[in-house]
Amino acid sequence: MLSGPDKNTIYPLPHYDRLCFLKNIITRPNIIVGDYTYYDDFEDVRNFEKNVKYHFDFTGDKLVIGKFCMIASGVTFIMNGANHLTDAISTYPFAIFGHGWEGAMEGKQYPTKGDTIIGNDVWIGYNATIMAGVTIGDGAIIAANSTVTKDVAPYAIVGGNPAAEIRKRFDEDRIRKLLDLKWWDWPIEKITANVHVLTGKIDDL
Repeated sequence: MLSGPDKNTIYPLPHYDRLCFLKNIITRPNIIVGDYTYYDDFEDVRNFEKNVKYHFDFTGDKLVIGKFCMIASGVTFIMNGANHLTDAISTYPFAIFGHGWEGAMEGKQYPTKGDTIIGNDVWIGYNATIMAGVTIGDGAIIAANSTVTKDVAPYAIVGGNPAAEIRKRFDEDRIRKLLDLKWWDWPIEKITANVHVLTGKIDDL
């Protein structure tokens, strides 16, 4: 029985090194990527980690991306290390420069919005920006050049700056059925046997 492409290969398309199965090039332990999620880059797929900005080990936040996601060139993730104090007199990060300023944050901490979570089967379009702490639901689509500042519901299409919901891909009953189906968790042999169904209309299920 055919079992699809090798999830552990870096470049699944022969003679094309601008698209990779992303998990196989990740070096940071606080970036977690599911099987078959791919990243396409106009220049070099190694740009992905460069585009995960302000992701410092001491901040402790994670970027978690599900299975079978599609991430276009130029997508940027802004992590919690970019946050500054907003309820203080100054937003300036005095403590990081030392020389008498190192105690500026004693008894305080920079704000954090938690981990950034991308569900399964999510399509993130060219040059989109995902802000810290956002959760994007399964099956969502993020339009090109969007800036996502808040959570995105499963199977929603969002766009703009800040991104707003344009519409849902399906009605609520069909969305519930898809979320229950969790096709991305099927054995790969079952997925391979049903790719013609997965690329068809939902009512054909």
